[in-house]
Amino acid sequence: MENSPAPTGFMSALRALGDGLLASGQERLELFSVELQEEKFRLIRVFIWISAAVFTGMMAVTFASLTLVYLFWESARLAVLGGLAVFYAGALLAITIAFRRYRARQPVPFAATLHEIGEDRACIRTKS
Repeated sequence: MENSPAPTGFMSALRALGDGLLASGQERLELFSVELQEEKFRLIRVFIWISAAVFTGMMAVTFASLTLVYLFWESARLAVLGGLAVFYAGALLAITIAFRRYRARQPVPFAATLHEIGEDRACIRTKS
């Protein structure tokens, strides 16, 4: 028995399905691309702000420490240097803990893309 060609209605439905899938994939890739670009710009801005803050903070701390040591040079320079070392170690510990808490609260990158893909999957599941 000879195989008959597929009906044209079936082929057009198959083409429409393929077109819909490709369009959906294209939209998700475009969304991902926009989010990736936004994430890149956000990271660059954060890096610039952090660099500026670290530089100015280090300059302030350095000159404040030098001034304090200079003021107590004759009477208690070792005590002042030890106190500064303990203070800076404590500040480092506090900053490290605060940074870890900050990172734990950050949103998931590409959350909108993941959300849209999840909605697509849910929509497909309910229609089948």
